[in-house]
Amino acid sequence: MKLTILGAAIGALLLAGCASHPQAEQARRFAFGSAAAPAGYTQVAASTTYDASRGYGFEPGAAQGSYFSVDLPEGNYRVTVTLGDDTRPSTTTVKSELRRLALENVQTAPGQIVERSFIVNVRTPQIPAVNGVAAGEVKLNVPRETVSEAWAWDKRLTLEFNGARPAVRTVEITPVQVPTLFLLGDSTVSDQPGEPYNSWGQMLPRFLKPSVAVANYAQSGETYRDSLSKRRIDKILTQMKPGDTLLMQYGHNDQKQIASGKGGPFTTYKAEIKTHVEMVRARGGLPVIVSSMERRRFDPAGRIQLTLTDYAEAARQSAGELGVPFIDLHAMSQTLYAALGVEGSKAAFALPAPDRLDNTHHNNYGSYVLAKAIVLGMRQAKLPVAQHVVDDFSFDPARPDPVASFAVPPSPGHKAERPAGDEGNRDVRVSSAGGAQ
Repeated sequence: MKLTILGAAIGALLLAGCASHPQAEQARRFAFGSAAAPAGYTQVAASTTYDASRGYGFEPGAAQGSYFSVDLPEGNYRVTVTLGDDTRPSTTTVKSELRRLALENVQTAPGQIVERSFIVNVRTPQIPAVNGVAAGEVKLNVPRETVSEAWAWDKRLTLEFNGARPAVRTVEITPVQVPTLFLLGDSTVSDQPGEPYNSWGQMLPRFLKPSVAVANYAQSGETYRDSLSKRRIDKILTQMKPGDTLLMQYGHNDQKQIASGKGGPFTTYKAEIKTHVEMVRARGGLPVIVSSMERRRFDPAGRIQLTLTDYAEAARQSAGELGVPFIDLHAMSQTLYAALGVEGSKAAFALPAPDRLDNTHHNNYGSYVLAKAIVLGMRQAKLPVAQHVVDDFSFDPARPDPVASFAVPPSPGHKAERPAGDEGNRDVRVSSAGGAQ
């Protein structure tokens, strides 16, 4: 049965769909286009707006045809899409939830149909009383996580279909039991809700096979101490299964504790790392310490100025003392920024205004190459989860992907709200050349 893309109905973007109110063991299948849906598929029209009674539909208020959501229980899901147009070539990029890159520029020739799969983690703030953890809920950052980042916590799976000419024919969503790679960290790791900001945590799924889930619990402005007090680590423990992995990267905001007289890198910071490691080990998971990437700062001679050395060293010491794997993103980021150069490195950081550059928070390109650095670190540390890395992966921080060849499309809409925290950041004017950056 012939299915066509929704291009005529929604313009440049075609949005994907998925299931509604499923039984936990059931797959849900959706078809798009004007032709009747195949047996077992639900027909979705471009005009189908999300409605709670229906449990699925295109998100109202978003760019037309940009986001499709479906109510689902908390858990991991395999999403399988068939892509391609009968008469024209297509290029489709798929992101899930808050702009997590799943499929990058999948191309099809006229009449060609391809199938691709990826894993999406769906979660809510509620903390069940399991694994020795008291019931309650994560203390969300209000209003950030309840408004602009609400999609990361609601009872829906949201898909964004993007690209030069996306063509989605069918979508199938199936609950799966797969290993989970959990993330904890600050704004450089968390799911940023809109352009021009992005994090390596959002790009990481792109480099993993559809045999592992990424569950990103990082949040802007936070620290190891916040993970404990706001119960993010508690929530992770209720979802974690033996053999799962947790990557932890804090440091930028922990520096504020020095100024407040409430701690430092070699005292409270290390103690809070140890607490996290012990909690994860008690659940049978593998904790992994990641040192924070550097800020973009150069001296007049073009040499990188270090701002996080003590925290990177404290992270390294903790890994050695506790006997856990360590990913030295601090060192790899220096190599990366040096390779890009004073001017070239600007292309890796967010541009919140035409004449301003954010020297801490990254854009899509910067987060993409930092995610590759994380994957490289996973391999170098010989983490079990590294077996799920895509087969064609390669990366050398001294020879980063050329900016000119980067083509991941930005998400619809533009949200210039700066991520919270990191008082050590200094914005610069884009027109500046040389000197202190």
